[in-house]
Amino acid sequence: MNSQPRSGYTLPVFACAAAIAALRHLHHDSCSCVSVDLIEPAETVDVTIEQVACLGPNSALAITRSDPGDNLDLTRNTPVWALVEQITPPTPNPQPPILLKGGEGIGKQVHQDQQPAIYAYARRLLEQNLQRWRRSMEQIQVTIILPEGKRLAERTSNAAFGVVEGLSLLGTSGIAQPLSAPGQLALYQQELRQRQDWYDGLVFCIGENGLDLAKQLGIESDRLIKTANWLGSMLVEAGLQGVRSIVLFGYHGKLIKLAGGIFHTHHHVADARQEILAAHCANLGLPTTEVQAVFQSATAEAALQHLRQLDVTGGSDWVELIYGSIAQEIDRRAKAYIQTHSERSVQVGCVLFDRQRQRITQSKTAAAIFPQICQYSYNIQNF
Repeated sequence: MNSQPRSGYTLPVFACAAAIAALRHLHHDSCSCVSVDLIEPAETVDVTIEQVACLGPNSALAITRSDPGDNLDLTRNTPVWALVEQITPPTPNPQPPILLKGGEGIGKQVHQDQQPAIYAYARRLLEQNLQRWRRSMEQIQVTIILPEGKRLAERTSNAAFGVVEGLSLLGTSGIAQPLSAPGQLALYQQELRQRQDWYDGLVFCIGENGLDLAKQLGIESDRLIKTANWLGSMLVEAGLQGVRSIVLFGYHGKLIKLAGGIFHTHHHVADARQEILAAHCANLGLPTTEVQAVFQSATAEAALQHLRQLDVTGGSDWVELIYGSIAQEIDRRAKAYIQTHSERSVQVGCVLFDRQRQRITQSKTAAAIFPQICQYSYNIQNF
């Protein structure tokens, strides 16, 4: 039996496939499967088209269906429509030959004049692939539609990030890596076991963002272990394998969950970020009205920004005090979790950064571990 988790494709890939099929249908070149150049990574994949039809002499609609692979992804099997219309006569330059629009179910960016939430990779993917099929002097308008997008968006935190009324076409790659699939855990554990020469100190990163930043700060690549959301299981595995020290390196909105005893960080499992942050605020004496503001913040990032603003206007150090307390609790709970489940004692420290990849805090334990494992550890103090 193959335990390898199956990768799928991100939502922009299916939108692109539907658009290609619709454009080809307008050119009397119908197909039940189209090839999409993912650009990132550099490979071409085939995507099945469910339906395609002309809606008039100059417009066609194609439908495909999202397949994110072995991921906990709410867009699984959701239909993706692309309406392609030939603009006749073409508008004069400098109008682009391919106009992209967001239709029903595509979110709107409230902080960007209600622009459709079709981000850079999706635009690049659509434009480059459609350009290969667009005829000379032909101008087309492409409208991406997610019929279930508005309903599905209610189960996401999109609104907290300024995207309303639908889903986003985002991502930086066409491949949807199965980070949340159970089979992925076994692969991460296997990778950890292969790092025996580095057991004096490892750095756990939840995702690619943390991995990239850790490398930039001079942490040796062989010490970096990707955990995705499986932090608890990976900490226990480290204890069983005899790892002596670990630094948890990641986005505060993920790692803060450990301070509340949540050791699987996927939002489908548990999410108490604002509650944990508000509890530490109250315990350290933040005024009640400000604790309430933190608790009611739409995201952990928004709560952090509120605390930073209090520091600026009041000349206080709430961020350092509160996040220092959270970091200490993350260390304590992680160490205890390993002890409970593996009967091993492992030094655990943590470094938390914000969405702009700026350090918020590092624990005292992390500060003690870094000089042992990073020849450029001064970077950690200053990033």
